[in-house]
Amino acid sequence: MNPLSPSQFLSIPENHAAHGGRVDHMIDVVHWLMIALFVGWTLFFLFTLFRFRQSANPKASYVGVKNHISSHLEIGIIILEAVLLLGFAFPLWKERTDSWEQVQRLDPARVRVIGWQFGWTYHYPGEDGKFGRIDHRLKASNSDPGIDLTDPNALDDFTTSVLRLPKGRPSILNITSNDVIHNYAIIPMRIQQDAIPGREIPMWFTANSELETSVVCGQLCGEGHGNMAGQMEVISDGNYREWAKQQSDAAIERNSPEEPVAQVVE
Repeated sequence: MNPLSPSQFLSIPENHAAHGGRVDHMIDVVHWLMIALFVGWTLFFLFTLFRFRQSANPKASYVGVKNHISSHLEIGIIILEAVLLLGFAFPLWKERTDSWEQVQRLDPARVRVIGWQFGWTYHYPGEDGKFGRIDHRLKASNSDPGIDLTDPNALDDFTTSVLRLPKGRPSILNITSNDVIHNYAIIPMRIQQDAIPGREIPMWFTANSELETSVVCGQLCGEGHGNMAGQMEVISDGNYREWAKQQSDAAIERNSPEEPVAQVVE
């Protein structure tokens, strides 16, 4: 544990994503700024209680403060906040957006993440890497992604209730919702994204260690929001490819139309 990390002191889960170090650094800088503001304003408050106590100032003064120290302090705080935004948040966002094209060329694992009250469904594209067509009229339940099996690209698609991803290879998750707005948050991966009905919004990361963890909904979405937690597993890339192929082959066998029986004319 890093003794200079306020976020670790406050028990933030360990980072397991390649980009998470920069996120943690920004969180720590923000924490230190908040600590400095808390200590500074508390000391200033205690000073004013002592300096302007009634026993030392029996007669009220209606002139007020004549210097501009408080104004200078406020300007300094604004400058520090601007440094945080321009020096940390914007560069991190730029790095994430600029790397989108490169990530797509690195053979990423792709998954559609569908939020619903109150759980998550994971839709994998199968061995062909192409998601099948989605038809919302085909949904049998609120958790059903609505895969149209008449689309050839859908025959090897499969769904799971547990998110399984490879270690050391980029993962792209297309986040959406079947009902209301949710938020898909993976705290150990330092990433989250709103799940909005009618939209698919990609988010991506690279898991750098194998683990089993939880995913949660970070957006109040109804009475079952507090129980809307799911499971995520990160396994080796070789095991992931083997598992995905098995699931894809089973889906083809399950979804392929049966061959029509030829009629014998006597």
